[in-house]
Amino acid sequence: MRVNNPKIKKYTSFTSALIGRYFLLIGLSYVLIYPFAFMIVNSFKDSINWYDPAVVWIPKSLNFDNYIVAFKFMDYKTSLVSTLLGGLVPAFISFFTCAVAGYGLARFRFKGKSILTFILILCILLPDPLLIIPNYDNYMHMDFLGILKLIYNLTGTDLRINVTDGPFVFILPAILSTGIKNALFIYIYMQFFKGLPKELEEAAWIDGAGPWRTFLRIALPSSGASSITVLVFSIVWYWNDYYLSQIYYSENFPISAMLAQFDQRGTFLAEYANKYAYSKATLLLTCCLITILPVMIFYLIIQRKFVQSIANSGIVG
Repeated sequence: MRVNNPKIKKYTSFTSALIGRYFLLIGLSYVLIYPFAFMIVNSFKDSINWYDPAVVWIPKSLNFDNYIVAFKFMDYKTSLVSTLLGGLVPAFISFFTCAVAGYGLARFRFKGKSILTFILILCILLPDPLLIIPNYDNYMHMDFLGILKLIYNLTGTDLRINVTDGPFVFILPAILSTGIKNALFIYIYMQFFKGLPKELEEAAWIDGAGPWRTFLRIALPSSGASSITVLVFSIVWYWNDYYLSQIYYSENFPISAMLAQFDQRGTFLAEYANKYAYSKATLLLTCCLITILPVMIFYLIIQRKFVQSIANSGIVG
């Protein structure tokens, strides 16, 4: 039976679209929330509950042994400090230095700009393993234009510094905007600053502001969503990096590298097997949970500003 009333047709189409939208959102929410909920629930299971087919979501008893062993296994206090120094500090430095580099490439004309832009795109495409050997050798024997090596060849005195096994192996590249994914961050900033109205900067120049003051007072505060996006990505990528951390560090590994070594530390697990009621699977889930939990808390704090920056970053002429 056809319905000819246009109001009923409009209401029916609106209701169908609303139901479809809710089904899509519920499905996406399930895909995103399920792994996190699975980790939380199983982190409180002991070995008996883990292997019991009758226990799915609600454990028969809460077991905190997983957290005790996980904190000891991850050496959480030491690894957290190492992560903060070698992860968060370079992330915030990259956030600023990449903005400076992106602003310079977007706003100023100079010789070699096209070559630098080509190198920037090349750095985005090149994977880290391709450059790991020369980078490691450079950090093992830190030099400047080969001057210290020349002194070593002439005098036999090696003045080169080994900056591996410490946070400076990530801080120094961040200062020079060559850290983890910094080329991508520069490109994001560059594309935003290209679209920034020049009238804002010209007004600042008329008022006597120089390039640095214009950048700090006009360009950077106006970057909005680009800055928040770069900050979030920078912190997440530095926090999750384990490939470079396992190569540059020989002790005091950050959290991500400790988690990556889970299967390599069977002796440690056997030491606590008889003392605590845990299984290897639940311990792994607990280690994953305490690894991503600080990043989750950070995102919950900053997500409101992230949404606000998107809404407020538009500039109306």
